[in-house]
Amino acid sequence: MAMSAGKSGGGGMRRGRRRSHRSGAMSEINITPMVDVMLVLLIIFMVAAPMMISGVPIRPPQTNAPPLQAENDEEPLSVTITEDGTLYIMTTEVPEDELVSRLTAIASERSSNKIFIRADGTLSYERVMVVMGALSAAGFDEIGLVTDAGGPKLDGSGG
Repeated sequence: MAMSAGKSGGGGMRRGRRRSHRSGAMSEINITPMVDVMLVLLIIFMVAAPMMISGVPIRPPQTNAPPLQAENDEEPLSVTITEDGTLYIMTTEVPEDELVSRLTAIASERSSNKIFIRADGTLSYERVMVVMGALSAAGFDEIGLVTDAGGPKLDGSGG
């Protein structure tokens, strides 16, 4: 701490005024608070990003079929069949006996009659066809099967 040993008259330095040669406002920007906020936001997004991915984890079969083009901006209705045979409408688990009634109620409020079936690649063909038959009998005439791209090609060589 510095002390002044001079006279306490009018000619001495004043305590409160350090920058006597500058009379303007301070023009430096302190970016420390902004950096703190950005780091907090970064951490929040890093933690929240994995939670934003929704869906039922399955391994669909791989094919070389081209992707279907969406007709409107409405998210397509999908039924997922997991490896153990559990049924989901979008991400909600549904008992098999309630599948058609729930889908009919949902489809009545939508503009498109299109529905996609996402099935695990290890499921039997019969299980997928039973669900597909139930959807067809309920009046869903635009049923698409979801696959992963990049599967094996049929080139006439038997495999």
